[in-house]
Amino acid sequence: MSVLPIYLYGSEVLRKKARPVHELDDSLIKLIYDMSETMHKANGIGLAATQVGELRRVIVVDVSAIEEAQREKDGEQPGEDGQEKKTLALINPQVVEESGDWNMEEGCLSIPDVRADVNRSEDIRVRFRDVNFREAELAAGGLLGRVILHEIDHLSGILFIDHVGAAKRALLRNDLRKIKKGDVETSYPVVSAVEV
Repeated sequence: MSVLPIYLYGSEVLRKKARPVHELDDSLIKLIYDMSETMHKANGIGLAATQVGELRRVIVVDVSAIEEAQREKDGEQPGEDGQEKKTLALINPQVVEESGDWNMEEGCLSIPDVRADVNRSEDIRVRFRDVNFREAELAAGGLLGRVILHEIDHLSGILFIDHVGAAKRALLRNDLRKIKKGDVETSYPVVSAVEV
């Protein structure tokens, strides 16, 4: 497995639409493993293939560490698996049902140190192909559903900041300009828009 560089805000690839995947091959399996490794190295909870420069409809998600921390905060016993990583890979994910409404602060590995409230559906049903390329469906709510929606947006060239109002975006303008220039420190490898 390899840690891949994450493309930062301003990189053209983040605004492109990813293409559907038609078959499972070694390059796809390697991409999924590398994306999972990259996401965990960056302490992320989701990553889309476009964020690592791949225009394929693939996302990986792992909210287990946050769920575990919330259980501990609530005074519950840790889960049986402790901090075991539970990466979920979704190939060609497509939301088939949405309900509810939930506003929550979001961030993004491609837009480090920038956060904003985003309104999304609270519950979703998503259809996808799993790592064995079998058709699957998943009902997801709460944080898992939100992360899946965030990552699916990436596959369509949409960033979380596209969901915030003009006034908030204006407040973020200087931070976004710095990120675009690569003037940002991260604990993971990145590719800035000026490097592409």
